[in-house]
This record gives sequence, structure tokens and C-alpha cells, in this order.
Amino acid sequence: MDKRKKFSLIIPVAPDRNIEILNSIKNLDYPKPEFHVIVVRGRNPSENRNRGALRALGEIIVFLDDDGVLERDYLKKAEEFFDKNKEIDIVGGPQLTPKDEKGFAKISGYALSSKFGAWKVSKRYYCSQEKHGVDETCLTSANLLCRRKVIERIKFEPKLFPGEDPKFISDARKQGFNIAYSPDIIIYHRRRNTTGSLIKQIFNYGKVRPEKEKFLETLKMPFFLVPSFFAVYLMLLIFSIIFRPSIAIAAIKLDKIALEFLWIVPFIAYLVLIFLFSLYDSLSNKDFKAIFILPFIYPMIHLSYGIGMIYGYIKKLR
Repeated sequence: MDKRKKFSLIIPVAPDRNIEILNSIKNLDYPKPEFHVIVVRGRNPSENRNRGALRALGEIIVFLDDDGVLERDYLKKAEEFFDKNKEIDIVGGPQLTPKDEKGFAKISGYALSSKFGAWKVSKRYYCSQEKHGVDETCLTSANLLCRRKVIERIKFEPKLFPGEDPKFISDARKQGFNIAYSPDIIIYHRRRNTTGSLIKQIFNYGKVRPEKEKFLETLKMPFFLVPSFFAVYLMLLIFSIIFRPSIAIAAIKLDKIALEFLWIVPFIAYLVLIFLFSLYDSLSNKDFKAIFILPFIYPMIHLSYGIGMIYGYIKKLR
């Protein structure tokens, strides 16, 4: 009979990918007999996680991404948290940008951890204070730990990718499980290193939102809808300027009386916010060159998500 473990580490991975996280798992400062690693290859991450959970021997099931990096005391911190908080069923921690990340990937990490870049979801990407009763805005399946009783009742939805982890967390909340965020349980997670891959990632996040939940449920978290409204506004503004150039002229002349100027005010305000937050986030991360890159990454994130969600709703209506 297989011996029970303290932890089961489940790593879903696509067939053609390397498993970078295994390097840091080998160096974990935790008794080797007390945890085991389950690697599940396949095209569907949800199915991989569900299949891995069936093979798990641990009291605590840990879901990790294949391109993550763990600190040596990761499992010690997790054990301390669960021992201290007996009432908590699920806990996750931040997925930080790796210290050796460079270039575009590093700076996109600044944008994701910025309130302006990702609003409430930014809590996934920086260390905040410990909090109980959290939702999907704090946690992802890249760094998610569950007591065994959770995975016996909740499964990852195979039809959702990405977006299977918000659905998992939402289902767990509805089932009455207690969920927490701990800043001490950290994974370093690789960022997209090209504009195309970042746009695709964020577009897909927006696209699956209508599949995950009904519109009325999304209305309870209206900040998810803001990028879509902004994308529509921007498209209307562009068409307006094309067919009525006086709008642009009014903005250049700062004609405060003209209705055309009022129409363009939100866009001007957005540009101001881009500049201010680019400066702030560059200084906060002590990376001056980021001020030249962040003004392009912020709208990339906002518009990709907004257009992705619009696409998701159109697809749902078919």
C-alpha cells in the first residue's frame, strides 16, 4: 500500500515543454519522504491537474506551473501556514517575476503587479498582507495549495483554459471552503517575453470570462468590464475622428466649450494616467528604462483583455 505523504506536488505540462520547476523542487529544504511530485503531460491543463489529483498521496495537494521557481523553504512555509490555520482549506501566494528575468518579460511583470495595469488582479503578482476569505483576484493555479477534502469535491473545468483556476476558486467558495492568501508562500513565475505572447495571454483571459460565468455574475465585479467599455469607446473615438476631424482639432486647441472636446476627455485622461503610472512603477521598481516601455504595455494589457471579453460574448451568442 502506498504511504501517505504530507504534500503532493502536481505539475501539469504540455507534451513539448521542459519542466523548469523540477530544478528548484530538487533543492527544497523539506524531508524527501514527506512529499512526492506528480508530472502529468497533456494538452489540457485542467485534465492534467484532475488526473494528477487522482494519484495524489498527500494531505495537502499543491498545484504548480511548470515554468515556476520555488524558494527552498516553500513547503516549510506552507506547512507552518496550515498548522497555524486549521480552518483554512485552500491557500495560495503571489507569483512574482523571477529575479533573473530580463527585458520585456521583466517590465511586463511590473505592469501586471501595478494597480493601473491589472487593478485588483494585481494582488496575484506582488506580496501583500495575509488575508482570509479571498477570491480569484488573489490566487492562481500556478501556486495553489488545497487540503485533500477540497479536491475530493471540486475539479478543474476542462472546457476552460485559461480561466480554469478562477472557476475552481469560485466553485470552492460556493461550496463553503475557506480560502486564504499568504505572502510567505511564493512562486517565481516566468512572464511572456514578446508582445505577441503577452497579447495572446491577456486576450485569452478576457475571452474565457463569459464562459466562466453569467453576465450578471460579472456585474458583481464590474472592474472586469471596464477594459471592454474602454475598447468600445476607443473604437468609436477613432471612427469619430476619421469622419469628423473637428474632434481632434478641438482637443489640440483645448476648446473646453466644444462637445467634441468632451468626447475626447477620457482618452486624454487615460494618457495622463499612463504617464503618471509609468513614472511611478518605474521608480518603485528602480528601473528607469521601464518608463519608456510601460506606456505601451499598459494599453496592450487593457485592450487585449477588453477585446478578448467582447469576442467571448460574441462567441457565446452564436
